[in-house]
Amino acid sequence: MTSIGTASAGAVFAGRQLRSTLSGEGVLTVELVDHEWAAPTGSQILVKVEAAPINPSDLGLLFGPADTENAEYSPGRVVARVSQGAVQALRARHGLSLPAGNEGAGTVVAAGEDPSAQALLGKRVAAVPGTAYGTYAHAEARMSLPLPDDVSAEQGASSFVNPMTALGFVETMRAEGFIGLVHAAAASNLGQMLVRICREDGVPLVNIVRSQAQVELLQGLGAKYVLDSTDPAFTAHLAEAIGETGAMLGFDPIGGGTMAGRILTAMEAAASRGAAYSPYGSSTPKRVYIYGGLDAGPTILHRSFGLTWDLGGWLLFPFVTKAGPAVVTRMRERVMRDLTTTFASHYSDRVSLERMLTQEAVSRYTARRTGEKYLVLPNG
Repeated sequence: MTSIGTASAGAVFAGRQLRSTLSGEGVLTVELVDHEWAAPTGSQILVKVEAAPINPSDLGLLFGPADTENAEYSPGRVVARVSQGAVQALRARHGLSLPAGNEGAGTVVAAGEDPSAQALLGKRVAAVPGTAYGTYAHAEARMSLPLPDDVSAEQGASSFVNPMTALGFVETMRAEGFIGLVHAAAASNLGQMLVRICREDGVPLVNIVRSQAQVELLQGLGAKYVLDSTDPAFTAHLAEAIGETGAMLGFDPIGGGTMAGRILTAMEAAASRGAAYSPYGSSTPKRVYIYGGLDAGPTILHRSFGLTWDLGGWLLFPFVTKAGPAVVTRMRERVMRDLTTTFASHYSDRVSLERMLTQEAVSRYTARRTGEKYLVLPNG
């Protein structure tokens, strides 16, 4: 293999890459293929990937709505069926062989001629290539940060998606004039980060979880308001917590079902408490953003929250573009400074690229259970 720093313009780096392909007939194939990476040019770098997490945002491209439970599994390959309705909705990707893996960390083994890329040569970096499930990955220097010597690739692998999303919620709150947050499915790695951020920044945060064990988990991190959505009195408790905190901005990773509507209903109850009756409900702004799809079903709203409300979608990369370089730089600096504390990620399993495609692994990480986060070691 070409050694670090000596790659010529015609050099190639050989290895394997995970790719996902959906046919027009509804067959989804996720497989490991041989792949060659050209020497990077300009501000590009080539990273030998040491660790890459499996985030919920990766699963949509990898498997989407495929029936993984009844798929055919063979070494380095999964073949699954997708319903006809989903096939039509995804027709833009028919026949495309797509790489995956939003983020990861590893060593820069080659760099383009741009000074920003050359400055990273030979260094271990955290990067956002979008193709991290492979032996190597091309990445942009401006979206890559060198890791301190005492931070491992595993620690740096999840330094973008979850940390920047959690910080993005707080930045969105401030930019839109709100003073507190409501967060659903809050016991996740991302939710735990948000608890730490809000505690450090003095931001009121109402956490919604799904079990008493998760209540205790977040309380152990210092969260004041943690509500179990399975409690029969949940809606009343949620309205009370929102009334105490003034949290009128919510973030919901569930998407389908009734959670977004229940949050808006509780916001309305808190906002209208003690106010004169109005057929249009409270005039207090109430907003919920859906930022994930843990439930792929329809979003159900029982409209008992007046007319002053908003429901929208929130995605990290459009937020980063809108926020601008100054805000993003400040956020990234904070993440790097507190990577092993506030923004630490914890993994339940570590798998190679081959093991990532076993039935056991696929069934576990596609279930998206709290506390079960997978880390892929492409060169492990």
